[in-house]
Amino acid sequence: MTYSQIRVNSVDGVTTISFNRPDAMNAITLDMLEELKHAFEAAGKDASVNVVILTGEGRAFCAGLDLKALGARTIAGGQVGDVLNGAARDLIILIETIPKVVIGRINGFCFTGGLEIVLACDLIVVAEEAKLGDTHAKWGLRPSWGMSQRLPRAVGMANAHELSYTARTFTGAEAYAMGLANRCAPLEELDSAVSELTASIVKNSQGSLAAYKDLFKAAQSTTLYQGLDYEFDTEYPIADADERLSSFTKK
Repeated sequence: MTYSQIRVNSVDGVTTISFNRPDAMNAITLDMLEELKHAFEAAGKDASVNVVILTGEGRAFCAGLDLKALGARTIAGGQVGDVLNGAARDLIILIETIPKVVIGRINGFCFTGGLEIVLACDLIVVAEEAKLGDTHAKWGLRPSWGMSQRLPRAVGMANAHELSYTARTFTGAEAYAMGLANRCAPLEELDSAVSELTASIVKNSQGSLAAYKDLFKAAQSTTLYQGLDYEFDTEYPIADADERLSSFTKK
């Protein structure tokens, strides 16, 4: 597939997928959602890939849905429409379920739909200066891509209430303090922070990482004892355990 609205680059087990509409602050279109889905599906099937990094070109991560792309479409009940909603939900579920660790690299503006997408990532690294926000209420919209469920899980219900009810902009430093991001760094040090985190992951077993991702997903949707049973009963095709253990015992 030829990409016109995203950019994909793969090096040493790491695939970087970038929103690539910098002149439009990487605002989301239906074509972009379809390209992102294709790219994540390809990365998920690529045995050479351990980590996927999602980021944005230019000064934005993703400014949310391109409202201009809606054209004359009527917004009924605050919904942007089934076509966009369906494509976005499919992408977000894909990010959450592919057997790869997905890191969101928030380099700049990250609003509403962009924030909903990044909340599906396994890990988030944010620039201190980045600007984030849930602006649904500002535009008379309601969340349909998971904001109401994932934001409280990331920052706590009290913080989620305040952020969504006020629709205010908050910084990357605040996002880190609230627990939304795993790491935070000045923009000029963001690449180093992402590279350090990525390097500490790619050296580990791809099969183990995929197992953890599935088990953590189960932990979010089951009770403790259901999750314990799932962990005990589920088998995973981890092919490199003998090799890794052998190298340890020979030391």
